[in-house]
Amino acid sequence: MKRFIACLLGVLLTFSVVIPAANAGWEEAMTVAASDDDATAFMEWKILADQGDVEAQVNLGLMYDNGRGVDQDYKQAVKWYQLAADQGDVLAQVNLGLMYDNGRGVDQDYKQAVKWYQLAADQGSVLAQNNLGLMYDNGRGVDQDYKQAVKWYQLAADQGDALAQVNLGLMYDNGRGVDQDYKQAVKWYHLAADQGNALAQVNLGLMYVNGRGVDQDYKQAVKWYQLAADQGNALAQNNLGLMYDSGRGVAQDYKMAHMYYNIGAANGSDSGRKNRDEIAKIMTPQQIAEAQQMAREWMAKH
Repeated sequence: MKRFIACLLGVLLTFSVVIPAANAGWEEAMTVAASDDDATAFMEWKILADQGDVEAQVNLGLMYDNGRGVDQDYKQAVKWYQLAADQGDVLAQVNLGLMYDNGRGVDQDYKQAVKWYQLAADQGSVLAQNNLGLMYDNGRGVDQDYKQAVKWYQLAADQGDALAQVNLGLMYDNGRGVDQDYKQAVKWYHLAADQGNALAQVNLGLMYVNGRGVDQDYKQAVKWYQLAADQGNALAQNNLGLMYDSGRGVAQDYKMAHMYYNIGAANGSDSGRKNRDEIAKIMTPQQIAEAQQMAREWMAKH
């Protein structure tokens, strides 16, 4: 009976946070911010931002960006990020790049996104380095260049960034910008998976299933699929269903397989939906009912 395995080859953008410096005005603003009084915090940041304080400008941009203490206004967010970015603030540069990348508050402009990511990446920002790698990887705002993508992923991955580690793993896995090297792919997936990254956990599970870069080990595959599935990853849920379906790494259990297929389907996995419908053909109505109840209980707990 045909089953559908889902392979994860995904990349993500990241967002930045602000770690402020301390001075007299900042102490007042931070005291208000700590009180969860967003409206008052906004006014305190605004006073400092109007005086040219770069960290306050970034925080004001974030408040507009997220609608905290003020109505959400992407154009105002861009204004304040721009002012801080023009002063060389790395976090503002990353966030301004994201606004251009996603077309929030400005017309979508990948070249402008690349410009601001580049400036921040050159200052060592892992967020910018990963995102700049993505732009080269996908040919957005720059000519597609896998070697440049690897360069920027590597810089961020070496600083411990989990998303960059996943992306670098993918480059080695697929031989893009580097010679194909499954052991290196496993290395980077493992580092990200150990940080709890669900994308890496799924891909690491696939490496163990297929014996790429590691000895084939179905129990290890189940371990990593399970960790990702518990985080709600639909691809991992489908693949975990496959392990129960075929009895690889676990005792064969059609009810468990149906349950995970069903959960994956509910989370958007087309393979999960197809596999659930296929396995149902060899199950009794009682088994299907029990599996459906198990899926409801699992989803209620997660």
